[in-house]
Amino acid sequence: MAVYYSCKHCGVHIGKLDVSSTASTNLGFDHLSDQEREEYISYDDQGHVYVKSICEDCYEMLRRNPDLHALDTFIQ
Repeated sequence: MAVYYSCKHCGVHIGKLDVSSTASTNLGFDHLSDQEREEYISYDDQGHVYVKSICEDCYEMLRRNPDLHALDTFIQ
């Protein structure tokens, strides 16, 4: 099983974890609400997990321009 992380704003690949098996609590998924889990985590038929997160560049852009939080997408 692999866990793939990508940016929810720009789509860039952030990273990948190769794990044989792990509990969602070890990945911190238990801290998410049901709605957040549904929005940010998906699975494929082979058991791989896909997590939408935020990359450093988008994080920095949002930190410097908090008004961008109101937009659905700010990457053109």
